[in-house]
Amino acid sequence: MWTPTALASEAHPAKGLVWRAVEDQHRASTRKLVDTVEEHDLLESLLDRDKPPYPPEARDLHYLLKTPFRYHPPAPQGSRFRRYLVDSGVFYGAEAVRTALAELAYWRLRFFRDAPDANLPRQEERLTVFSTRYATQRQLDLTRPPLNKDRKRWTRRDDYSATQALAERARRADIEVIRYESVRDAQQGANVALLTAKAFAARKPQTQQTWFLYLAPTEVNFNRAHAQGAGERWVFPVSQFI
Repeated sequence: MWTPTALASEAHPAKGLVWRAVEDQHRASTRKLVDTVEEHDLLESLLDRDKPPYPPEARDLHYLLKTPFRYHPPAPQGSRFRRYLVDSGVFYGAEAVRTALAELAYWRLRFFRDAPDANLPRQEERLTVFSTRYATQRQLDLTRPPLNKDRKRWTRRDDYSATQALAERARRADIEVIRYESVRDAQQGANVALLTAKAFAARKPQTQQTWFLYLAPTEVNFNRAHAQGAGERWVFPVSQFI
């Protein structure tokens, strides 16, 4: 078992660029419920009052960066480094756009897998894909020795108990960032989990892109808007995520 003291001894400085894919951020879903911009602003203000608060260190960040620290992960399993109903948030990112899209594809397919009566949408879904920078003096890298000797525990596809326990001990050791292998990306790309908003090196995203997602019965298609070259389209077989 990795104790907080042992984890602290493996921490090292790190910095880099991470990518995250989320639902379309260009249109507010509540806009169609009201007639005017003023009414929309009032509605959003009222809704915001009932949402969980941001942690103090995240309040001045762009909403794309701070939102993951506001909401709890899905019940009952939680997320890879956060138990359900645990208040400490996690920002999950990937070192490559492909990996970020593979992670999102898994969760979209997981939704339909858990709702077998729901039909796959017959239209494209618009996404926002963005990058941001982080910097920390205390990162753990689960892909390198000696932590990678427990790779089988860290890369379980749906059992997060080992990584959640690791994150809890890492927090006690003041670890801010965990780098780890993506189990959704067939090319074994790397993910980065920020355990605190203090690890952001900037207060807003560096880049924002628009992508389109289409779910087909046998594959998941991603296309970047106004694509101009290679790396602007990714296709994943559904079997990759089962």
